[in-house]
Amino acid sequence: MTTRTATARYEGFGKTGKGQLDSQSGVLAATPYSFNTRFGDEKGTNPEELIAAAHAGCFTMALSFALAGAGFTEGTLETTASVKLDQDGAGFKISRSDLDLKANIPGIDIEQFAALAADAKANCPVSKLLNAEVSLTHHLA
Repeated sequence: MTTRTATARYEGFGKTGKGQLDSQSGVLAATPYSFNTRFGDEKGTNPEELIAAAHAGCFTMALSFALAGAGFTEGTLETTASVKLDQDGAGFKISRSDLDLKANIPGIDIEQFAALAADAKANCPVSKLLNAEVSLTHHLA
């Protein structure tokens, strides 16, 4: 079993509060987040952006391993995840994650590509974690 950690620290409350995120790997180190990084244009990150990065990375790695298992040895994958935050009564909810995949895989046909991509979408650990609707759009060059 593998466990990874991240820590969030928030000082102050509501719209005037400010936070920072730190990750075990050090990739996030005192990375700012706040109301204005989430809903405005202040420099920093936000939970939806981090979930989008996690989902794009997890799906792309899962598909990479599926392609290797199917005998493909070269090519490129680029996935953009768009995580949607909607108002939910007095609060908010993450309602969906949309994956947009651009791929160049010599020798693959569209049916095999679509099947491997759909399986990776359904079975990457982050897709399994999310209770949001997960969609996938893919483009094969």
